[in-house]
Amino acid sequence: MSAPIPQWEPLAEPQLVDQRDTYDRMRSACPVARSPRGVTLFRHEDVVAAANDPATYSSATSAYRAVPNSLDPPEHARFRAVIDRFFEPGRIRSLEPRIRTIARAVVDGLPRGVGVDAVTDIGYPFAVRAQAEWLGWDDVEGQLLGWMADNHRATRSAERSRTAAAAAAFDAIVLTQVQHRRQLGCAAPDDPTTELLRMTIDGAPLDDADIVSILRNWTAGDLGSMAAALGVVLHFLATHATVQSALRRGIGDCAEAIDEMLRIDDPFLVNRRVTTVAARVGEFVLAPGTRVYLNWTSANRDETVFGNPDAYRPRENSAHNLVYGTGIHVCPGRPLATMELVVAVQTLLAGTSRIELAADAEALRETYPVGGWRHVPLRLS
Repeated sequence: MSAPIPQWEPLAEPQLVDQRDTYDRMRSACPVARSPRGVTLFRHEDVVAAANDPATYSSATSAYRAVPNSLDPPEHARFRAVIDRFFEPGRIRSLEPRIRTIARAVVDGLPRGVGVDAVTDIGYPFAVRAQAEWLGWDDVEGQLLGWMADNHRATRSAERSRTAAAAAAFDAIVLTQVQHRRQLGCAAPDDPTTELLRMTIDGAPLDDADIVSILRNWTAGDLGSMAAALGVVLHFLATHATVQSALRRGIGDCAEAIDEMLRIDDPFLVNRRVTTVAARVGEFVLAPGTRVYLNWTSANRDETVFGNPDAYRPRENSAHNLVYGTGIHVCPGRPLATMELVVAVQTLLAGTSRIELAADAEALRETYPVGGWRHVPLRLS
């Protein structure tokens, strides 16, 4: 016999006011909860176990193929072997000077002494320019910024027709880049997009659908992720003067510090899985075919692992930090994301004497399916 799984409604308005607080309360009350959308796992232990058991918790949760996120073994491993090559340390080091140039241009263009928004004025332009530089995409900044705004509006509307239209619009941007390089042939620019066209799996080239899917995963996801992450990090720095001061003086590892800020307020809420067989989570049993949500934001604040979830302890907490996931689907782009975040933060600190919240506006939280902050009004001096 198994215990009945408690019910909850994650999209009810009271739950969305402060999603972190909601997840903290849910986690302390019960390790799992069921809604019409599926079953959510809140505890660090259970999220890690599910993420590391792809045989029981399949990633094939949708009729739409997403490479590599929706793939299970053994197909997943074949694609990851190709994808992981793009994030090798030498490649990231060679890219870093160009990203620093972009960061300096963004920071130099920010006004001082008046309000700027960490997400829309810093996160969006930095994310778009950095991603376009990495992939070798020219003259797309306006397109990508416009798409990000449209996509955010569509996501918040929760209307399938709008989210589908936004996805199709992004695929069209990506396919234009792919087709342009195919037309150029040997004259195509030497960049990761062109290289992806030349990759093979089991001796066969990737088809356009899989190439577009990989580029969509790298770009559509990473643009929003980078902006959201910068919003969280800059809000933390603006509200933790001692941490900001220490990083300005070069005390502590910047990458480790950023990871801990993102653990405390993880903007990447959930990933989906579906059970292939009956699965036990504590005293509860999930039937085969159950849709499961791995709640990273909650798991990263589990008191049994981290103690006080709001306590800033970068070194002590790093081994259990799940910001980039765990298991076979751990984020392949972590080296790139970490480098970009470190460069952005270091450049902002070097180009200012103080980062604080603007006194004449309030920060606004994001709502499902994303976390963190929608707006973080800052004053730079």
